[in-house]
Amino acid sequence: MSFDMFDGDPVAGGGLRLLARAWHDLGADPRRLERVRAPRVSVPLPSRLAVGDLAWGSVAAAALASGRAPADLDDLDPSRIALAFRSDRVLRLDGQAPSVWSPYSAFWQCGNGWIRTHGNYPHHAAALGAALDLGGSPTADGVSAALAALEPDEAVRLITGAGGLAVVVGSERGALDERLRATPLVDVRRANDYAGSRERTSGTGRSLAGIRVLDLTRVIAGPVATRTLALLGADVLRIDPPNLPEPDWQHYDTGHGKRSALLDAGSGTMRDLVSMADVVVLGYRPAGLSRLGLDPEELTARHPGLIVLQLSAWGAEHPDRRGFDSLVQAESGIAMIESADGIRPGALPAQALDHSAGYLLAATAMILLDRREREGGSWVARTSLRRIAAELLGMPRTARPAPAAEIDVTPHTATFRVGGRTVDTVRPAFPWYEFDAPRAFGEDQPRW
Repeated sequence: MSFDMFDGDPVAGGGLRLLARAWHDLGADPRRLERVRAPRVSVPLPSRLAVGDLAWGSVAAAALASGRAPADLDDLDPSRIALAFRSDRVLRLDGQAPSVWSPYSAFWQCGNGWIRTHGNYPHHAAALGAALDLGGSPTADGVSAALAALEPDEAVRLITGAGGLAVVVGSERGALDERLRATPLVDVRRANDYAGSRERTSGTGRSLAGIRVLDLTRVIAGPVATRTLALLGADVLRIDPPNLPEPDWQHYDTGHGKRSALLDAGSGTMRDLVSMADVVVLGYRPAGLSRLGLDPEELTARHPGLIVLQLSAWGAEHPDRRGFDSLVQAESGIAMIESADGIRPGALPAQALDHSAGYLLAATAMILLDRREREGGSWVARTSLRRIAAELLGMPRTARPAPAAEIDVTPHTATFRVGGRTVDTVRPAFPWYEFDAPRAFGEDQPRW
């Protein structure tokens, strides 16, 4: 059964088609799709593009990969999925909504066009100021005035040359998107013919009990993937570099059920952690992995039976390029499609590329764990936010978004006490489980 199985069904043409495409690309059992039905209600993420279908399809892929029966997908709550994709807007720390966007992460008019910058991390904000000769803490007005005097290409060249993050807001590139859609949504490769067995450690009664997952990711997509694996019982250890703290809100938003430790990627302890892991999830730029001793092919050669998932912003064709969901939206043409007036760029109603990539990577991990059990082998799987964007751009779209739906968040939130703080977060998109509490950033030991 191919991913074309739903051609001709206008209801199933979005979320079900995405699910079928992912299932096909991951080499999962096609018979598991035979009783899957289209959702009765769309996920309320109003957009010209099919964001609700993208969200449902990716969450459904992870749910089905976890072993849930096809009929269980009827239990997926569209409102819960929408809130999960917008979790940063529901998050409360000690009752207060955190400020999740820096003033340096914005659209700016430049000459005859627009650029999008990302400056949520202090070093990226400092690079933006340095590029524009405004110092380390420029005002938004100062940035706006400096950029207005530059053409978009020149502004991006200056900012990226100084170590900052910026892209030119572009139009849709149909030929590139078609070429990307001709490649797998998640590219899965068998790295070797390992035929041994890997014993699971003891754990909970959930489906991934005893599976060790080493989380080397940041921001949203990778952490959403590993949070989902932790929800299903995996022992997830997240490692961050000692000199690059994560914003509190970002960690609490996606840190559920994981331990969090600080460690240099090139240390002997890191090599020991990799050697005992079942799954390693990578979110570093492709070009940086070899320098850190984390090249996926090298890891699977050294550690037979390992499953390595690699996420990047722009894909393997751009190994040195850094990026985030907002930048990919801007450059790929999504921002202009979502423009309210055809002049000022807009945005999707959620960081949907990130969240969808996260659930698809979680599905990939579970399917490859099953394939390793049945077929042996070490496995490497890759996807990128740009590849997800191409998929979204190829899905059905509407001339104008539906009105925004009001959702009562009360039944969809959970409260935790973490390090003396009260943390309110969205409950899982899977209605059958509940999250364990996030842990304080970097306060666990780097060991299994």
